[in-house]
Amino acid sequence: MAVDVGDALAATPSKLFIGGEFRAAAGGETFATINPATEEAIAEVASASPADVDAAVAAARQAYESGPWAEMPARERGRIIWRIGELLRERVEEVALLETLDNGKPIFESRYVDVPMVAEVFQYYAGWADKIHGEVIPVSAKALDYTLREPLGVVAAIVPWNFPLLLASWKVAPALAMGNTVILKPASNTPLTALKLAQLAQEAGLPPGVLNVVTGRGSVVGNALVEHPGIDKIAFTGETGTGQQILRASAATLKKITLELGGKSPNIVLADADLDAAAKGATMGIFYGKGEVCAAGSRLFVEKSVAGDFIDRVVDRAEKMVPGDPLDPKTRMGAIVSAKQLETVLGYVEAGKGEGARLRTGGDRAAVGDGKGYFLRPAVFDQVDNRMKIAQEEIFGPVLATIAFTDEEDAIAQANDTPYGLAAAVWSRDIGRAHRVARRLQAGTVWINTYNRYDAAAPFGGYKASGYGRELGVHALEHYTQVKNIWVDLG
Repeated sequence: MAVDVGDALAATPSKLFIGGEFRAAAGGETFATINPATEEAIAEVASASPADVDAAVAAARQAYESGPWAEMPARERGRIIWRIGELLRERVEEVALLETLDNGKPIFESRYVDVPMVAEVFQYYAGWADKIHGEVIPVSAKALDYTLREPLGVVAAIVPWNFPLLLASWKVAPALAMGNTVILKPASNTPLTALKLAQLAQEAGLPPGVLNVVTGRGSVVGNALVEHPGIDKIAFTGETGTGQQILRASAATLKKITLELGGKSPNIVLADADLDAAAKGATMGIFYGKGEVCAAGSRLFVEKSVAGDFIDRVVDRAEKMVPGDPLDPKTRMGAIVSAKQLETVLGYVEAGKGEGARLRTGGDRAAVGDGKGYFLRPAVFDQVDNRMKIAQEEIFGPVLATIAFTDEEDAIAQANDTPYGLAAAVWSRDIGRAHRVARRLQAGTVWINTYNRYDAAAPFGGYKASGYGRELGVHALEHYTQVKNIWVDLG
């Protein structure tokens, strides 16, 4: 059932959520969140200060140490987290609309991919709440030795603007399932669904202070969270440079840190691949989500013997991905998230041309509707050298760099010649060969004959400058718990 934009916005909080209540920022400051498709303000949202961060930390600490969350049986925690997932499914139209208004992504993606997976993530981790336990160790002494797996405490989750609610769920759900309390800091470009999540969590019965949402500038709120001595862990997704800053700033308090950072993922097409399937996969691998995807297949490596024909197929598909109104269910290419990001992407297009790559299609602004909005036609470059700027730096937009290779060894060497190691893919009808190549790629996720596949149970994270730690699956739970060893003398 369609949801009216005005009704959805009227039902969505715009204030900070601290200690179980929505409140104005201590200084009374607000900022406008902008619709990328219209360049118009959607809402005025509270802009937090360090004083607000102090209040959120105090609320989270109290809920962790002495509130009902601390004493609640794990199975009951799981029931509440499961209910959050149920509410997300019930309000999927409303939540998806907010995500599209804030981010500019097509409503098709928000409605049928992002929000359903958010619900799935919460319900997946709800099932883990009472299934993580310690062990008895057969030590050599006359003693009983056992372990307890305990929560870390107060977790700060700092998330970016490309998948605002989905990436929040990857942190919030496992943290809550393990008994932690959370302070969620959404990107200032896309704060609305984080506030809606707080509202739904409260409706689900989450006790006050267990989940807090502080909106505002990263330079203020993010820095205050990273430096705060009352925060036990930072879970961050974003740019590699920002991740490095977080590591440096957190050193004084020795916080636990997990980082999911940038990528420049190689997508390798061998000559024996199903070229139609690979062309479709390559197109979606870079242009899904407007290319604003950390694992986007932004470097397309194609074996020379089929490169010409294959790149033509990709160009043809790219030209059919026409930018349009994100609220139109038929749209598959929405608006770039902000004017700043659009300027960044256009700068990379010019850099590619300046370095000698050939722009086959796109790379320019597109007129949609009344001509407003940050729309860009998807760009495909060929004749790219792997050392070019567009092949080495994360663009975070719909720009594809295609690179020809001579043989399997050349493909692997060029694919791994990057500071990043988040994801990769290989296309081949020879499944043994595909496995062999996948084993040698330096990436946390490798897809074979597919791209951009995710599941709540499958771990995700990077090698090298793409960060460390894993999100999703059972592996994520290791980052939200700590092990206590207990000895009992029996002699």
